[in-house]
Amino acid sequence: MNAWLWAATVVLVLGLFPCLAVCTFAPRMDALVALQTASGTTTIVLLLLVQGLERSILGTLALTLSVLSFPGTLLFVRLLGRAP
Repeated sequence: MNAWLWAATVVLVLGLFPCLAVCTFAPRMDALVALQTASGTTTIVLLLLVQGLERSILGTLALTLSVLSFPGTLLFVRLLGRAP
């Protein structure tokens, strides 16, 4: 394993697991913020994997995730606003 893969592992453990805990136990709007944070963290992890594994297709996936995460969050806000 090289330094890029170690960095991806550290960011994954220290960045995504707290977001998962917040998404599980927090109120809806706080969970939505944690979901948006998890999407940014996942993008960073994918970019670290691009460097570590030398697979450029993961860069395309990271770019797609970063572009689609904001409209997805807006959709969640709109749907959560209608829930009782």
